[in-house]
Amino acid sequence: MIRTTKAAILTQINQPLEIDELIIPDLKRGQVLVKIAYSGLCHSQLNEIRGLKGEDKFLPHTLGHEGSGIVIEVGPGVQKVQAGDHVVLTWIKGKGIDVPATQYHRHDGSVVNSGAISTFMEYSIISENRLVPIPKEMPLKEAALLGCAIPTGAGIVLNTARVQPGNSVAVFGIGGIGLSAILAAKMRGSAIIIAVDIREQKLIQAKEIGATHIINASCQDALDAIQTIMDGQGVDFAIEAAGNRKTMETAYKSVKDKGGLCILAGNLPKGEQISIDPFD
Repeated sequence: MIRTTKAAILTQINQPLEIDELIIPDLKRGQVLVKIAYSGLCHSQLNEIRGLKGEDKFLPHTLGHEGSGIVIEVGPGVQKVQAGDHVVLTWIKGKGIDVPATQYHRHDGSVVNSGAISTFMEYSIISENRLVPIPKEMPLKEAALLGCAIPTGAGIVLNTARVQPGNSVAVFGIGGIGLSAILAAKMRGSAIIIAVDIREQKLIQAKEIGATHIINASCQDALDAIQTIMDGQGVDFAIEAAGNRKTMETAYKSVKDKGGLCILAGNLPKGEQISIDPFD
């Protein structure tokens, strides 16, 4: 068994992560040791590092909830995967035993907490129900996106909005989640897919993968632009994936009256609120 691993550890809010070597404990029931190949960096992790999620009762702790890797060893009771399997690591609970937390130790004996999944590490102990086996021919770099960005963005389109052919969709924030939403909207046959961001390069990428219209919100009013595209009717669905108060409010205003749906995927800092018109 691998006995140590390097890890990026959050020891203080709004401070750089510390890179240190941790001692890997023996696997408990339902735990799996995975060699991390790739890790995503979700905005919610940045919010956690910056202390924007509120009080952090688990410092110091590891981070990361989206990645891919190779199974090294399985603990008692694990049936879903075996050594050598290629896997996606995800925060989304699936089949298997749920082990919500584990603890590592530094060489000085101090404890470093960890959740059911951590991916900012070379090797990581993962709860069985946060792993999904994948074919070995699937590239691990792309597979990492299946841990959060794709199931969140595409899941909104397919499962929450249930977008149908001919529907109109506006996506605010063209990161991993926003791009995944655009891909899914295109797959479902959306007639109009509007990408909204403040970075031109992201908008170019959105256009390349299926957006029919792009709006640079740093250069023009996004709501006015959407109303122009939609002849004043608003869109069927708006998806907010930027995690910005003003963007959330704009997304809400951009949907059709009496029938439009706005889905918020972004995360605001704890305590920050959005404002909406009660008549809407």
